[in-house]
Amino acid sequence: MPALRTTDLIGRDAELEQLTAQLGIRTSGGGRPVEQSVRAMLLGGDAGVGKTRVLMALRDAALEAGWQVVAGHCLDLADSSLPYLPFSEVLGIAITEHPDVASRVLEQHPTLARLQPGRRIRSSETASGDQALDRGNVYDAFGDLLSAVAEQAPLLVVVEDAHWADESTRDMLSFLFSRPVPGVSLVVSYRADDLHRRHPLRRQVAEWLRLRGVDRLQLEPLTDDAVRRLVRALHPATMSEAEYVSIVDRAEGNPFFVEELVGAAWSGQVPGELADLLLVRLDRLDEPTRRVVRIVSVAGRQVSHGLLAEVSDLAPAELEAALRTAVEANVLVASRGGTYAFRHALLGEAVYDDLLPGERMRLHADFVSALGEGRAIGTAAELAQHARRADDRPVAIRASIEAGEEALAVGGPSEAATHLLDALELIDTSRTPVPDVDASALARRCADALVASGRVPKAVKVLRARLATLPEEGADLDRGQLMTALASALMLTDTTDSPREIAAAAVELLRGGPPKLVARALLVHAQSLLGWEVDDARAVALQALEIAERHDLTNLAVELHATVAGLDPAGGASPSAGWRAAADRARQAGLIEPELRALYLLGRLHQDEGELDTAIDVYREVIARSEVGGLIWSPYPAESRLLLAVALTHQGRLDEAWELLDVSGQNPPMVFEWLYFAHQMLITIGIRGEPKPKALERLRDYWGTDGLTALSAASAELMAAAAVGDAARAVAVYDDVVAVVVPLWHEWFQARLRLATLTVAALASAAPRQSAEERQAAAADVERLMGDGARVIDFYAPYDGSHGPEYRMWVARRTAEHLRWRWLAQVDPPSAEELVDAWRAAEETAVAFGSVPEIAQARVRLAGVLRATGDAAGARQVADLAREAAHAIGSRHLVAELTAQGSTASPAASTEVTALTPRESEILALVAEGRSNGEIGKQLFISTKTVSVHVSNVLAKLDAASRTEAVAVARRRGLL
Repeated sequence: MPALRTTDLIGRDAELEQLTAQLGIRTSGGGRPVEQSVRAMLLGGDAGVGKTRVLMALRDAALEAGWQVVAGHCLDLADSSLPYLPFSEVLGIAITEHPDVASRVLEQHPTLARLQPGRRIRSSETASGDQALDRGNVYDAFGDLLSAVAEQAPLLVVVEDAHWADESTRDMLSFLFSRPVPGVSLVVSYRADDLHRRHPLRRQVAEWLRLRGVDRLQLEPLTDDAVRRLVRALHPATMSEAEYVSIVDRAEGNPFFVEELVGAAWSGQVPGELADLLLVRLDRLDEPTRRVVRIVSVAGRQVSHGLLAEVSDLAPAELEAALRTAVEANVLVASRGGTYAFRHALLGEAVYDDLLPGERMRLHADFVSALGEGRAIGTAAELAQHARRADDRPVAIRASIEAGEEALAVGGPSEAATHLLDALELIDTSRTPVPDVDASALARRCADALVASGRVPKAVKVLRARLATLPEEGADLDRGQLMTALASALMLTDTTDSPREIAAAAVELLRGGPPKLVARALLVHAQSLLGWEVDDARAVALQALEIAERHDLTNLAVELHATVAGLDPAGGASPSAGWRAAADRARQAGLIEPELRALYLLGRLHQDEGELDTAIDVYREVIARSEVGGLIWSPYPAESRLLLAVALTHQGRLDEAWELLDVSGQNPPMVFEWLYFAHQMLITIGIRGEPKPKALERLRDYWGTDGLTALSAASAELMAAAAVGDAARAVAVYDDVVAVVVPLWHEWFQARLRLATLTVAALASAAPRQSAEERQAAAADVERLMGDGARVIDFYAPYDGSHGPEYRMWVARRTAEHLRWRWLAQVDPPSAEELVDAWRAAEETAVAFGSVPEIAQARVRLAGVLRATGDAAGARQVADLAREAAHAIGSRHLVAELTAQGSTASPAASTEVTALTPRESEILALVAEGRSNGEIGKQLFISTKTVSVHVSNVLAKLDAASRTEAVAVARRRGLL
């Protein structure tokens, strides 16, 4: 059968023109290069839409224009990830085509040698922690390599199928996009239809597109006319219109479908389903070729000739003939480097799915034999994948562990966790013990990888499951180490368990054991005591430090110094200087996790002290350092991202905070995805007042995953309830969130002061519309909430470090909101002076902390109080400041509250003009709420007689005979 493939680029002239023009590849009519407008292009499109064909044409155009072109490919290895795979391929090409340049760069950057294709194969050595690649070095080394190659001629780097890229590869691309290399342009292709909401590439594509010099070209389906031209190029023989129509309709503009449909039509067969059509094409191949194609489908997307030769039972000549037939039939393509792949991944999947279960297992076993015996080269990840599918558990376990260690060595904790989890699952389901594998040590290693990738709850489950398998007696060392790891993990997540008790039990189990284990257990125990039992924590930490230094346990000593830094055992030292010194010490020792912890705690210290600008800088440093170490989703950087957004929110930079937490497509750990979403809804619903009830309902399901999630989501609900005066809803939300958070934290957690204050604020907002009986009933709720706040204040009274400016802000607002409720509810109303002073204090503490939303809120309330107490000039001045802040942060709630106070004119609903004074408008609003003259007088701090005079004037101006009629007329005219 002739190859149904055309060398012509049909229907893509405009796309190729755009690529060559923007990248500066094509020349003008006079032969001069066109000025380059971008340095990188993202090429997206559905599977089979023609991305590879366009890239081939772009390659040809670049070569013709005197450019150099190198390409790397991301492969679908299912659960087996191989970090930096496309860049290993590019490095191999550079070594082959530019040996002198590559040799010079490798000499300057020895770590880059670890990514050479020959270094990625299995070996008897597993990279140890001190051999692990530093991502920053790899990035700089690769940038230098590309720069050196580009000195000879402009260089086009193509990375295909980025939707299969591992996390490390995506991070490398981010580095190259954000830091241009002179003379180097990049084109990255991906399947747009694969980028579902949680796909990790989706968010990164959006981030890349915000970078200067990066653009995207989306390949759309071919037009019907282009499909017809493609059909004619593929099948020059005459076809009936019905056949043309059938192909055009079924292909839906997808060139791959067109090619496959035409291929089937060549033999007169047009099957109903594409998968059937793909397999029909195989049926027309001879038996040896079909056997080889099936082997390739089991191998994966790409397989070397050597590995095929080892797995296949065909003689060398027969194998070559079968491969040639498959290539000529456009089933397989031969790639540079002696490898073969399916022309389309969908074809390979269809062939694999068509295999019988026993046939698949046998072929996977053949690959295990070839790779395991060293008859062919391959990676540990490949061996693990084949061994799992061949049900060869011992090999699969060892290969998965090997692959996990390799992933950790090159900064891929997420991929490592996947491999190590696979190994643990295989051990747990194995019918016979696996020799020479320490399951407890593996569980701890897996937990470390899970924590590093931000999946702390999963790490806790893994450790608990392993603890449950230990015998009751004679396993103290294993149990102690697992409990140490468990306590350490529990401190990084909200839980009802006590890390302190578990850590203390671990210390007892390990007493008399190896010094390293004892020191580690004491370190974790000291960390579990921080915050509440400082003296005990200091004593335990110093005990651990003495053991570490006596036995030359350098890494542990560095971690302990970081812990002691926060305890200030010497006294008098600056806590911030201590944390900074601890971070620097850890960085010098190459210990990234202790460094991140010290920096995180430094940022928290600055934020607690109200130094928001400094805190923001430190949080950004945490995030930047985590990217170098491949730990962006580990707990400290992930929580630093949230706290950075919180600080930005206080500074009024709401859009920046919202975008920082937008992790669409990044596939973060679930706990952080919902934690970030909760704060986004606090911004959107709580501060800005946009109605999104379904979002709040969804968040309810995730309150229990993290106390901060519950706190942010509940705050949004409370602020929304306050805006509409829904007192019952606010009280219910308060009770619900306290019930969730108390088991996770403790009964009088500090944020309970904030929650109680927001609930009192909602009750105060509801008071003007309540009857006297309802206000008296609400008094019990207010008394309870004020009592809760008082208990929090008493609880934290001995802890001076907790009395920062934010805490003082909420203490002041609590007092002011309580007085506001008493004033509006007319239950033991305060004096005008007392009320104004309280809101002045609330404003001053908000300004001292620098929280723009809270400053705006305090000023709105202060303006209303000043207006009510007769200070019109002061009210206008404060209202102007409040209105400016409210508009700046986009708060509908605050703007509406200012309007209700009468600080801006209400729009007229009719042509009738009624001139009411501001005081008359204020009294009319209270009349509409059913207030008596006496109640109005108390609320506005004027006499009942004065209220009566104003009411009479209002009735006269509205030509109304009664208070009820006056309200109706006012509503009709838009005065209410």
